[in-house]
Amino acid sequence: MDIDVLGALDVRENGVSIAPTAPKPRQVLALLALHADRVVPVASLIEELWSGKPPRSARTTLQTYVLQLRELIAAALAHDGGPEPGAEPERRTAKDVLLTLPGGYLLSSGGGTSDVREFERLAGTGYRAMDAGDFAGASRTLSSALDLWSGTAFADVQTGVQLSMEAKRLDESRLCALDQRIEADLRLGRHREVLAELTVLTSRYRTHETLHAQFMLALHRSGRRGEALAVYQQLRTTLGRDLGLEPSPRLRRLQHSILMAAPESSLGPAAPGAGPQVPQGGPLAPTR
Repeated sequence: MDIDVLGALDVRENGVSIAPTAPKPRQVLALLALHADRVVPVASLIEELWSGKPPRSARTTLQTYVLQLRELIAAALAHDGGPEPGAEPERRTAKDVLLTLPGGYLLSSGGGTSDVREFERLAGTGYRAMDAGDFAGASRTLSSALDLWSGTAFADVQTGVQLSMEAKRLDESRLCALDQRIEADLRLGRHREVLAELTVLTSRYRTHETLHAQFMLALHRSGRRGEALAVYQQLRTTLGRDLGLEPSPRLRRLQHSILMAAPESSLGPAAPGAGPQVPQGGPLAPTR
């Protein structure tokens, strides 16, 4: 089974889609697919479907949705070409794919692919490369992780409590990977290459300090000092108006270093009380 949820829902058994078009069975499949090979409690499925206000027939209705999914799975299994001549037939049924277990249901991937699991694997590898100072490897691996996304998670699924929470978690994981990939690119001197991307991201995440700090640094290193300082002022205005906050000390240090024409060489965590990090040999002048 191949499972994609980082965008539109696509679950395939034997290369055949088993995703229903009806909204609620689609919700059930999405939650089961996200947690493939693990039991999803009946209570979680009911909460997803009816948001804390289930009808009296909730369990019976859920069983009906499961039966509908099994019908789709059975149709997909019927497309199997069958065993090789002389081989013992392996009769996998819909109930072997979507199992009823004590307390809930389990969707068996049968060792297939999952874009969420692959994203998490690649992101973890990228973070370890960052920690080891392998910025080229980190950028490459994190880019591969981000390429698995084709839109927001569960983009074409009507989401309830459970899926909405999971979509937010996945979006935060995506943002963390994006943050670190941009950081790796900046450390590799690719400041001009990330400008267009950071222009969009800072417009979308208007109070995200790390993205704004990266944008400021990329602008300054591209010889656009005034625009870098304008980004700081815009963020300061937004934080004050929307959240009643001032920029963090780390961001204020970056602004000061740009004013003094000595931008930080990286955006890594600074030691408490430490000033901006400047490369040895003098301030880093904007690249022209």
